[in-house]
Amino acid sequence: MLEELIIRSLCDTLPPAPADAVFLFGQTEDNQQSVFASAVYLLSNKLAKKVMFLDTEPLSGYPGFEGWQQELQKLGVKPEEIEPVPVATGTTSLNTRIEAQNAIKHAKAIGYQHLIVIASPFQQPRAFMTAVTAVEEHYPKLKVYSYPGRNLSWCEEVVHSQGKVTGTRAELIAGEMERIHKYGNMGDLAKVEEVLDYLNRRDTGKL
Repeated sequence: MLEELIIRSLCDTLPPAPADAVFLFGQTEDNQQSVFASAVYLLSNKLAKKVMFLDTEPLSGYPGFEGWQQELQKLGVKPEEIEPVPVATGTTSLNTRIEAQNAIKHAKAIGYQHLIVIASPFQQPRAFMTAVTAVEEHYPKLKVYSYPGRNLSWCEEVVHSQGKVTGTRAELIAGEMERIHKYGNMGDLAKVEEVLDYLNRRDTGKL
């Protein structure tokens, strides 16, 4: 079942109309161009209306809102297409779960109906699972879609995971799979069958 989920998260369908927004999971500078490229593609092809990311200072390997805002504008994203996602005051570290919960709560506050989430390809399956976990907890009506970041060299050694884990992008896959099992067993991540059930309900009009 995990194999099915991985393939579907990397090759998901998109909503028939432009999504309300794209949410970018935080990446280190080594991997940020991956999510930037996919966001620019979706916006320029009118597959999404806005791009969202956390409104924080540089934290846990993420370069911060202002840095990403400047980089995306250099790539042609308009200022009005960039939307900050509020983070609770006093937040001192970030992880995929914190990011997903903030993004989904923000989408609920605004009333978004369709959201696309993007992470680097090696992280995408777990990031999407985390987004679905947050959806089921905070905003079950939201239709969330998976769109991976642009492929970068799999053999390049990079920094990942809160700016502490290093390895080639190919080597980082194993760590992501371990986290899926670990966080699933802890109850912090929806089970594979629950995420597949969500996808099936989303795509058959049962949400």
